[in-house]
Amino acid sequence: MGTNTNAAKTPTTSTSDRRPLREEMPEPLRGDVRLLGAMLGDSLVEYGGQDLLDDVERLRRAVIDARKGLTSIDDVAALVDGLALDRAELVARAFTVYFHLTNLAEEHHRIRTLRERDTGPAEPVSGSLAAAVSQIRETGEHRLAEVLDGLEFRPVFTAHPTEARRRAVVTAIMRISGLLDAYNDPGRGAGERVETERRLREEIDLLWRTALRRSVQMDPLDEVRTAMAAFDETLFRVVPQIYRSLDTALGAGEGPVRPPRARPFLRFGSWIGGDRDGNPYVTARVTREAVMIQADHVLRALEAACTRIGRELTVSDATTPPSAELRNALAAARTAQPVRIGEIGKRSPGEPHRQFLLFVAERILATRERDADLAYGSPDELLADLRLVQGSLAAAGAGRQAYGELQHLVWQTETFGFHLAELEIRQHSGVHEKALAEVRAVGPLGEMTEEVLDTLRVIRWIQERFGVRACTRYVVSFTRSAEDIANVYELAASLGDRAPVLDVVPLFETGEDLERAPDVLEGMLKLPAVRKRLADTGRRVEVMLGYSDSAKQLGPTSATLRLYDTQEALAAWAARNDIRLTLFHGRGGSLGRGGGPAGRAILAQAPGSVSGRFKVTEQGEVIFARYGQPQIARRHVEQVTNAVLLASTPAVEARAREAAARFRPLADRIGDAARAAFRSLIETEGFAAWFARVSPLEEIAQLRIGSRPSRRTAARGLEDLRAIPWVFAWTQTRVNLPGWYGLGSGLAAVSDDAMDELREAYTAWPLFNAMLDNAEMSLAKTDRAIAERYLALGGRPEMTETVLAEYDRTRSLVLAVTGHERLLENRRVLSRAVELRNPYVDALSHLQLRALTALRDGVTDDDERRRLEELLLLSVNGVAAGLQNTG
Repeated sequence: MGTNTNAAKTPTTSTSDRRPLREEMPEPLRGDVRLLGAMLGDSLVEYGGQDLLDDVERLRRAVIDARKGLTSIDDVAALVDGLALDRAELVARAFTVYFHLTNLAEEHHRIRTLRERDTGPAEPVSGSLAAAVSQIRETGEHRLAEVLDGLEFRPVFTAHPTEARRRAVVTAIMRISGLLDAYNDPGRGAGERVETERRLREEIDLLWRTALRRSVQMDPLDEVRTAMAAFDETLFRVVPQIYRSLDTALGAGEGPVRPPRARPFLRFGSWIGGDRDGNPYVTARVTREAVMIQADHVLRALEAACTRIGRELTVSDATTPPSAELRNALAAARTAQPVRIGEIGKRSPGEPHRQFLLFVAERILATRERDADLAYGSPDELLADLRLVQGSLAAAGAGRQAYGELQHLVWQTETFGFHLAELEIRQHSGVHEKALAEVRAVGPLGEMTEEVLDTLRVIRWIQERFGVRACTRYVVSFTRSAEDIANVYELAASLGDRAPVLDVVPLFETGEDLERAPDVLEGMLKLPAVRKRLADTGRRVEVMLGYSDSAKQLGPTSATLRLYDTQEALAAWAARNDIRLTLFHGRGGSLGRGGGPAGRAILAQAPGSVSGRFKVTEQGEVIFARYGQPQIARRHVEQVTNAVLLASTPAVEARAREAAARFRPLADRIGDAARAAFRSLIETEGFAAWFARVSPLEEIAQLRIGSRPSRRTAARGLEDLRAIPWVFAWTQTRVNLPGWYGLGSGLAAVSDDAMDELREAYTAWPLFNAMLDNAEMSLAKTDRAIAERYLALGGRPEMTETVLAEYDRTRSLVLAVTGHERLLENRRVLSRAVELRNPYVDALSHLQLRALTALRDGVTDDDERRRLEELLLLSVNGVAAGLQNTG
């Protein structure tokens, strides 16, 4: 962050004993970090003078020296305490903006790396669709066709509050990203480069001057509009590229001009505007408006794409004569809309294919504007028209035109329809139970019951407006029996002929609920409404598994094993009952909520539980990390799909099944001891109050990062606390407890007589491998010395000792089992990123500790309290950016 009048120079950012890590940093990435850091340094000087930059640099050097052992952590704390509060706020802001810029630079380097690895079809990139097709093809074309026939990947975007950045900040970062890309373009002339540098400086200065946190609470429709950015900027364009990649792999050697072999396998879902479990602000009106916002975005995108392709399709009737079907369709359109077709014809004489596609674009516009005379009644009608043009072009020998950009539009329509993403409803089972009791009583209905029925009416309206596919899934959280499912169907039936079509999805979240899941599903099969849906859908059943609450209840190790057992049991249940089962994984971005590398997680699922279908929640910062940039989004989807395909092959399933059978007794011993350790901690008297004191738990709500309250009710106990703030708060303390606590005790229970077996399990069993690697990642982001200072705020030294002893135990045994000499030894890129970031995160942690300590000690001056709270929240935002984890 050094000041610099020439951005090409390097600010002072390295120290001698960190040089090996910096030398490992690729030069292009190092150059981007230097460039952006220098420009930020200049903005600091322009804003607050050289003294501001000097204060930032003084703290930066101090935390680096503390890591080197050249100074003490107490000296760093004293330096921070010596800053005036207004200066401390500016320093916290500087480090936070620096992390935003560093994250951007790393994202750009990922894109560079992906491009460099893409050497063409001769050597498919590891984890790509082409690589999966090549590997499965070795077992025979029949097996490949069978796996692809049932392939589905369903990412479901949620509004769970884990994105700490406000939308204005995200937008500013996206602008800087585009300018950095332009700046690094070697084809740019000197004048263009100078102008791009000027714009970069302007945007970085704007980011510095922009408020980093929200001043008003988000409402659910704000969340809907925020998520639309991923669709507008990335997904609509990337989806056909992904299908094209699969089609190219499938048709290798067949020639470029042919009908596509790849069928759409992506189906997007959304809970944003539909998830009302504990969120009083999500109402039937909000749900209706959410789907209208989605529809507006997708119809605009379809219209623009169709208009572009139509304008470019200048084939004449002399070189490419239209089919009789297309001529008839155009004549019918001319009869119905003579003025419109006449105007189009004047602009496109002798170009019937172009004329018809431009007319199709006008019909899409009419669909958005609800012009009944011209609008399409359904996406199927639009697809019929597109395929009519496609068939005419192919019959005339214009295969490249038929199966090129026009095919992309066909794929986009098949994937997104007129609704963009299927809007899913979620509500707590207890709400349905109370509502049904009132409906059965045939008396006056309370406000809550009216809202439940209004929601069901809105689902019916959505289905009539956009098709049944637009909204059928109704997720019941805290499902404990088949009766919880029956209640929803009975409530819907109470609407008579206005009842919507529903697929009611049970959500099993606690350890006990996961255990009883197969019994609940047995009961579901006896329900007439469920049997009818089985007949209508080809015996498809969806079941959702909650990772967050089970981990908060059982600890990360035992929850992982319990979820595996449930997957295994449900796969066996589905096989016995001839059910096409889809498991819906309610995972978060953090390791404490089931996060981690998605591809590895899929390969670690119980054998038979994937079967070509994978559905998962994507939320908060994860949405923009995975879907914010086209190249990264494409790579992520291909990696997930690659893993889904490979996990569904008999060979992979057999290896996983054999390893599970061999090592499961060992894992059970580990799980029992890990659960006992975790429960012992959280059941300690006064734990909830202690946790609230040592972390910024209660203050996090002031970040206004989502519309949903952090607790399901007004109760203050740990059980009522949602999993996201639980994980978020522990991340801020640099303890990261939800990602590893209990594992050390579990390993210690078996390590004396089973270390060799543990190492074999790590090598041979994907589940055990992923479990230890994820814990290792979480441990690497933990800082023991700083964590100890947070824990000391609780005034319970015995609890501090318990937590730190478990950390030491877990770290030591994870390294012993993996054979690593240090954490993340086998993941150099991630290790480098974590180690280089840690000192800068330290700076923000010390600033946060200053504020938190003062607030916990009690501050009587209102102005001072307000300033301390502002410093605390700025530091929370910065630590989240630095660690790239929230909830």
